[in-house]
Amino acid sequence: MNAYLTAFIGSFIMFLSTALGAGLVLFFKNVKPIFNKISLAFASGIMVAASVWSLLLPSINFAEEYSNLPPFVPAGLGLILGVAFLLTLEIIIDFKNKSNHNFNKNKKRSILLFSAVTLHNIPEGMAVGLTFALACSNNPNVTLAGAFALAIGMSIQNIPEGSAISLPIYQNGAKKSKAFMLGAISGIVEPISALITVLLVGTISAVLPYLLAFAAGAMLFVVVNELLPESQCGEKSNIPVIFFILGFLIMMVLDVALG
Repeated sequence: MNAYLTAFIGSFIMFLSTALGAGLVLFFKNVKPIFNKISLAFASGIMVAASVWSLLLPSINFAEEYSNLPPFVPAGLGLILGVAFLLTLEIIIDFKNKSNHNFNKNKKRSILLFSAVTLHNIPEGMAVGLTFALACSNNPNVTLAGAFALAIGMSIQNIPEGSAISLPIYQNGAKKSKAFMLGAISGIVEPISALITVLLVGTISAVLPYLLAFAAGAMLFVVVNELLPESQCGEKSNIPVIFFILGFLIMMVLDVALG
């Protein structure tokens, strides 16, 4: 089959699943303040697990195959660059905040969250595109069935990731429609990056380890700097901790079981 067509089909399913997860926000009404903490903690657990199993471990695996460096070097460097990128973005947002009184911390958190998860979806789409390109080039190590299995597995993982964007953004004061749109839009980069990877398969494979770790660094920065502190503000409660672990566990199981 044509590599572009199969890569588009597989990655478009991933986009639809992200939109499906983001759509969960449309069913919430009159949310109590405690749900804000719960949704932030749950999203944090999902993002930490995704950073490890969806990004850092695949980064090391790709580095072993496509890089001459020790596999921890691309992973470590990409992680540092991802943190640096989000730190720079935060500095820019804070600077804008000082000159615009209507730009509050909730908007800042929403921008950082959307940026981190979108960055996470780009290398995921590239990984799927690379797999389909190898399968369609008759690579003995990759089959078309295996490529679709990877895409479907990532699609299932994308459902909680979509909600990990839309629910906190809704809790930050955005309308449901806007929270849904931002969650869905974060997934549109997957088919785009998948098709670009098929086009540039020889070049992309060498930088993919760095991009995977870059996205992991961005996600971890948002979790530690924004989501977790906010989930524990005010009166102390163990409920957000439980939901952090629940989110982490769900994402870990999906990543490991669906590969």
